[in-house]
Amino acid sequence: MLIDTYGRVATDLRVSLTDRCNLRCTYCMPEEGLQWLAKPDLLTDDEIVRLITVAVRDLGVEEVRFTGGEPLLRPGLVGIVERVAALAPRPQMSLTTNGIGLERTAAALRAAGLDRVNVSLDTLRPDVFTALTRRKRHADVLRGLEAARAAGLTPVKVNTVLMPGLNDDEAPDLLAWAVAHDYELRFIEQMPLDAQHGWQRDGMITAGDILDSLRTRFTLTPEGHGERGSAPAERWVVDGGPHRVGVIGSVTRPFCRACDRTRLTADGQIRTCLFATEETDLRAALRSGAPDAEIARIWKLAMWGKKAGSGLDDPAFLQPERPMSAIGG
Repeated sequence: MLIDTYGRVATDLRVSLTDRCNLRCTYCMPEEGLQWLAKPDLLTDDEIVRLITVAVRDLGVEEVRFTGGEPLLRPGLVGIVERVAALAPRPQMSLTTNGIGLERTAAALRAAGLDRVNVSLDTLRPDVFTALTRRKRHADVLRGLEAARAAGLTPVKVNTVLMPGLNDDEAPDLLAWAVAHDYELRFIEQMPLDAQHGWQRDGMITAGDILDSLRTRFTLTPEGHGERGSAPAERWVVDGGPHRVGVIGSVTRPFCRACDRTRLTADGQIRTCLFATEETDLRAALRSGAPDAEIARIWKLAMWGKKAGSGLDDPAFLQPERPMSAIGG
């Protein structure tokens, strides 16, 4: 198992397939000038599948989430999903995407074995979408969501980040829309993972702010007596059900004590936490001919040293050098 010194066991693997993206969201990437990983530095499809195989077969991983950048930009994505679906035991597989391109790939991904998707959408207003993402692709995301639902990639979850002065007034409208379309909406606090290092705690929209806004229109009842276990989202039943809404308060309501995640970057580095400042290189071991048992040993050693928490509440907190697009969500 991938166990740490605090007794947490990592069963959820987040795999970044690329650091590239076709949007330029203000809370994630600069409009231009970000250095992409060189192609030789990226793991090949075979290397990705091999590392996932080690994680699932030998290290107890039960769920694999494909992330980016934007994972739909990875040419071999469908083939990777198909090969991972053939593993025994078969892990649950999901994909976090901006939804652009999902209209043409949803059916193929479902046929390959993908179980569900999380789609990022921060606003219902096309003009605000353009301001947030610096691209005019709002309609493409909406069509991608519809295609995911039609393909059976359910429950379709929608991830939303609220930004001051842009979309912070939209929480109730977004929830009404999600309920009407049978999507599960999840609000995520803005995290200090922007490439510009411009994040400010004082300016962020908190989980408490989001809940206060939603309660102006909806009755929210804590699901499961408020116990979320290792799930990042606290979930509420909306107006008595059956729909739910989630809030991920990574900054103000962290869930580090029950974290069950391990992360693999697109260039083959193990990260024990989104906010880690250190990484462990598996790519070098792969390319030097290390057997699976040695790769598993390195991975276990890395996770054994996982810190107690993200450190966001520490005045000495340092933002990771890598932005979210290079780490994977």
